Amino acid sequence: MKFLERLLAQACPHRFSWPRSDHDGKHYQICLLCGSAYEYDWRIMRRTDRLLAPHVTHTQQSGATA
Repeated sequence: MKFLERLLAQACPHRFSWPRSDHDGKHYQICLLCGSAYEYDWRIMRRTDRLLAPHVTHTQQSGATA
């Protein structure tokens, strides 16, 4: 399955979201089509390295029931 995911990720034309920052203050961008994440250097305004494992955590809203 990993092989197929890598093959499809290479074929993606990548359309990126606006740069975001994580809880550590590091910036990243996510492809809106395939979901791959890349580091973003705010000083040079460019993507740098691909993030292998997304380290972004979503917070749960208080009072929400499952």
